[in-house]
This record gives sequence, structure tokens and C-alpha cells, in this order.
Amino acid sequence: LKLPPLIGYLIAGVILSAFGVSDEDGLLHSVGHYGVIFLLFTVGLHLRIKNIVRLEVFGAGSIHLIITAAIFFLISLVFGYSVVESLLIGSLLGLSSTVLAAKSLEARQELNSFHARVSIGILILQDIVAIGILALTGGGIPSVWSLLLLTLPFFRPLLFRLLTQSGHEDLQLLFGLLLAMGGAALFEYLGLSAELGALVFGALLSGTKESDELSEKLWGLKEAFLVGFFLEVGLYGLPSLSEFGFAMILLLVLPLKSMLFFFLLVGFKLRSRNAFMVTLTLSSFSEFTLIAGMVAAGAGFISNSVMIVLALLTAISYALNAPISERSNKIWKRYEQVLVPLERDVKHPGQQVVNLGGAEYLIVGMGQAGTAAYDFLKENKHRILGMDSDPAQIESNLKNKRRIVYGDALDAELWHNLDLSEVKSIMLTIPAVETKIYATKLLRENNYKGDIYALTLRDAERVALKEAGANAI
Repeated sequence: LKLPPLIGYLIAGVILSAFGVSDEDGLLHSVGHYGVIFLLFTVGLHLRIKNIVRLEVFGAGSIHLIITAAIFFLISLVFGYSVVESLLIGSLLGLSSTVLAAKSLEARQELNSFHARVSIGILILQDIVAIGILALTGGGIPSVWSLLLLTLPFFRPLLFRLLTQSGHEDLQLLFGLLLAMGGAALFEYLGLSAELGALVFGALLSGTKESDELSEKLWGLKEAFLVGFFLEVGLYGLPSLSEFGFAMILLLVLPLKSMLFFFLLVGFKLRSRNAFMVTLTLSSFSEFTLIAGMVAAGAGFISNSVMIVLALLTAISYALNAPISERSNKIWKRYEQVLVPLERDVKHPGQQVVNLGGAEYLIVGMGQAGTAAYDFLKENKHRILGMDSDPAQIESNLKNKRRIVYGDALDAELWHNLDLSEVKSIMLTIPAVETKIYATKLLRENNYKGDIYALTLRDAERVALKEAGANAI
């Protein structure tokens, strides 16, 4: 059905509960607990403080969370929930899904774009809030020895060295699992939240290529273990009529939650397209809504009936967001004329280039193939310019004395504003075929008459690229 599997796992749990199945031996709980531990460890691996302290990330993200949490809090109070329960419901429903956002951005090959970096920054800010809720509701009384955890940053060089020496195969994966489970156990032993321990130990390794590689290795394992968690949530069963009504009222706030993101980001100087893409990426409730909710329910802060409501809301929001995110570029194109005038007339963060400095040849996508083409043309004395949306690629190419600018090939406004009159040909060496096809169409729609060359590894893509307007593949 092209829906996120999480929905299927929750429904499977509900069906099992209807047949009288329960988790008496705690197997699902144990499996799901380790799934949460691995999830938080991988979140820690991607934790970059500099991505959070950006004004548009911290400002828009924190204001949005405060406003939405307040709205959900008031609705919960009206439905008769206690102040503590309402506070937790409001805070948890203010979060957006990290897993769904990462998967949709990866599927569209946009993980390195500016709007993706803003989205991930806001999600990490929200994840830290979720960890705070976990620590407050799930942790016991900290041991006096927990103060020794403040020395953990001094062990960071040693952990980096061990991670590097573990290689790239099975030992690297085992090292990651050891740190995730060991960090969680250590924090739990000292009276703190196990989930917080996993996040902290992941953060100790963040900021390297090896940590990104380890995160990719853990991704599938984490997903498999999380199946147990979502099945356990589903075992709570279906909501009562009053709980269903409460859930539907809360669901009506979801469009407001999304629109608030857009206007806040535009207020923080983002271009309308970037604000729109971030909005669609974050238009769902979060898996952390369930994770932190389960911990709070286990500690008696909220009732099991609240968990049923949270599970229903999360599943519905996933079902709504998945197809919308998949068509985000088409939706933007439809509403572009309405939304662009709403952006502020200022220098925007992530501002794209409008002048190519007299370049005759433009290479879009400065990875291995793009840099090889660049170097060949440069050796033959041509005026050449590279373009990429990945800051790491831009930094690497600048160090190697190549002329390169930031540009998102999927952004129609980029090709509309660029002066391509002196550019004889454009080479597209982007990995994702959908991006190449869409960029080719945008170039032709903006009356680019020069040659467009598209590089591909699959012969089956030739026809689609030709139809889009590429001269040669």
C-alpha cells in the first residue's frame, strides 16, 4: 500500500490483542526496549550541536514546540485529563517523526540539501526534549556515583581510536552494539535513564565518517528490534468511543502544526521553498511520542488509554504524511506562485547562486564522476564550474582548488534565476535518476537551449532522460 511499515506493526498488535495475545513473558518488551536503545544510539551518532544552534533551527524549532505543546495541553485539559497527563500529552504531540523524515529524505535523495539539514536540526532539538521527558519519567533516583559520568568526554579520543581499529565489517557493528547496550546499562545502574545513556554514548562518537558508517550498519538492526516495540503498543488494543473522539480532535490540530512550521521558518528568513519542504518533512507525529509515552505509562504518569490515543494519532499521521512527502516537489510546483510572495525580501540562509562567473560548462553533482569530468575539462583549458547541494562535497572540492557553488538541482527557482546564457552545456552527474529527470525538465521549461548530458549506470533510464530533454545519456 506504499505506507510506512510502522502502521502495519501497530495494526498487527491490535489484531493479536483481539485474539487474546499478551506479552506475559515480557519478550516483546525486551526486544522493543533494545530497539529503542539502538534508535537513540544512532540519534546520538548524528548529534551535531552546530546544526542545532543555527537561528532558524533553534528559534523556529523551540517556538513551534512551545506553541503546539500549549495547544495540545489545553485540549487535553478540556477532555478531563490531569495537569501532568496534559503536559505530557502536549509535549509528546509537539514532536515530529525522525525515522519517517530520514526515510522520505533518503528516498528523494535530498539528505544533503539545505532544507534537509534544517529538518534534521529541528528533529534533533525535539529528540533532546524527548530524552528529557524520558529521563524525568523513566529514571530513578541518581546514585552519587553518577557524577563520574561527567568525565565521559575525556574518553572520547579512546572511543574514536577503538572505533577506527574495529575496521569496517562485523567488529565495527559489534563495537557499536557494545557501546549502545553498555552505555544504557551503565546509566540505568547509576539510577539514570537507560535511553539517555544510549544517546550520550552515541554522541561521544559523533562527527566522523566512521560514526556515519556505523549508523548505517545499525539502521536495519534497529528497525527489526523496533518491530517488537510497535507490536507491544498495538497490544493495548483499540480506543473507546470517547478516546477516539479525543484523538480526532487532536488530529485536527495537525494541519495547524504544519502551517505553523512554514510561517515560523519564513519569519526566520528561509525561502518559501525551503520552509515548505521542511514543513512537509515534519508534518507527522513522532515515534518518540510512543517511546516516551510507553516509559511514562510504565511509571504511572499517564494511563494506558492515553497510549492507545497516541498510537492511533501516530499511525494516522504516518499514513497521511508518507504519500505527501513522496510528492513534495510536485506539490510545491502547484503552489509555488502562491507561496513565493510570502517569503521575506532579505538575504536568505542557504541562498543559492545567481551568477556562474562566465562558466562555459556546468557540472551538477561533484562526486567521483563529477570531479573527474571537471578535472578533464580544466586540463583542456575550458571555463568550468561545479555545483552541489552537499556542504561536505563543496568543502572537499574547494580544498582541491575547484570552483564550486551551492545549488539544489530540484529547486525550480534556482534554474529560473540563473543566467545560463554563456553556458554551452550542463552535465548531470547526480546519483538519483528522479533528480536528473526533474532537473532536466526544469532546465528545458526555463528555456535553456544548450546541451544537457546525463550520466547513468542503468540503460533502462535512457528513455526517461531523453523524454525529459537530455541530449545524450
